[in-house]
Formats: sequence, structure tokens, C-alpha cells
Amino acid sequence: MPAFIVDTNLYVAAIRSDAGNEALAGFQRRFAPFLFQHSTVAQEILSGAKDEAAYRDFAEDWVEPFEALGRVITPSHAAWTRAALILTRLVQSGVRSPGGYTRGFLNDCLIAASARESGFTLVTADAVDFALIRSVEPRFHFTGPWPG
Repeated sequence: MPAFIVDTNLYVAAIRSDAGNEALAGFQRRFAPFLFQHSTVAQEILSGAKDEAAYRDFAEDWVEPFEALGRVITPSHAAWTRAALILTRLVQSGVRSPGGYTRGFLNDCLIAASARESGFTLVTADAVDFALIRSVEPRFHFTGPWPG
């Protein structure tokens, strides 16, 4: 059974709608022993808070349970440099221009490099960007919501 990281876009859907929350909760119930939080995803979730009260709520609901279980994946130096290599390969292939990417896309490259390094599968609704990343990083695995 693969271990999973859930991408930020699925947490955002859970925060914004009951249907998104129910879908994520169902996945979490089925795959709890195989779920991990990524530090970059945690940062993106917490950065969406409008004030400190919301920050505390987001942390309590979406980050702290993984911290308590010791299930947080933090990118290594090798993952950071691999993310840069992914971007370099995309620039070299003409898919991106130097500096022609957003902070969010850089975060996606970091998540992909870290997931690859640790052997995790990313669960995401962003198939377009992650397919692009996988085109230059074929050992990275992702799937759409909700596997299995």
C-alpha cells in the first residue's frame, strides 16, 4: 500500500465546502495509516488564514493531527535542489521560461521532489501541473482524488 500526501487544493476544497470536507474525511478514514502531511502543504494551508483565529483553527484541524502522530514530511536539501532541477528541465524543454512560474508552481515542484524522494504518492486535483512535472520527473507519482 502506498503512503499518501494530500495536496493543498483538496484541503482548500474541504475548508470551502461540505462536499469537499466529506470527501477528504472519507479518504482519511479509509487510509489513515498511510496518510502524511507535507510541510509545504501545511504552509500553504496556514497561509490562507485571514487572521490569527483562523490560523489557529486551520492548524488545529489540518496540521496538528499529523504533527501529533509524527507524520510530517519536510523537504530535505536534496529535495530543494531536485525541485530546482525540475524547473531547469522545464525551462530547457521550453515549457517554462526562466522565472516564468509562480511561487505555487515552485511549491508544487518541491512537493513532487520530496514525495519522489520519500516514496509517497501525491493525491491532487491539479493533474495538469503535476503531469507537467512528471514529464521531467518520471519517478514522481500522483493520483487524482480519491484513490482506492
